[in-house]
Amino acid sequence: MHKDTLKLVFSRKQYLALSIAIFVGLLIAISIASQYIFFSPSFLFYVPSYQIADFSLIVIIAALSGLVMSLSIYRIRMLGTKVRRSGTGFLGSIIGASAGACGCSSLGFAVVSTFGAVGGTATAFLTNYSIPLRLVSITILLYTYYVSVKGITSTCKITK
Repeated sequence: MHKDTLKLVFSRKQYLALSIAIFVGLLIAISIASQYIFFSPSFLFYVPSYQIADFSLIVIIAALSGLVMSLSIYRIRMLGTKVRRSGTGFLGSIIGASAGACGCSSLGFAVVSTFGAVGGTATAFLTNYSIPLRLVSITILLYTYYVSVKGITSTCKITK
């Protein structure tokens, strides 16, 4: 069921390109925000050994986000599915991206200075609970993947 659906969706090059672009863009953006990629004084990519689990979760979220968003856009464009039914994939991506992005020093200070005590509370929450939030995000993305594949399979009459 999953294999046939993925073949159907990614047989169109535009959805494959979209999935790869979302994966790479999200991975780079979150890696910069989480301070795994540095540009000054020279380009440096560094993941400390104690943060390998965090980085692995970021890679999983970026990959699932690319996959789920491509499937959701396919469902919306080709099958006429309502945006509301495909929206949970976007929610999981947003939770996963914001879980680690706001806790780092540069973005954290910007949020605190802009929003005051509320921004400080949100930054502290996201910093302290980034791994559980990323796991919740992965769960939401996996559920959305399952629902998307099931919807595409039933609508397109893919044989199991």
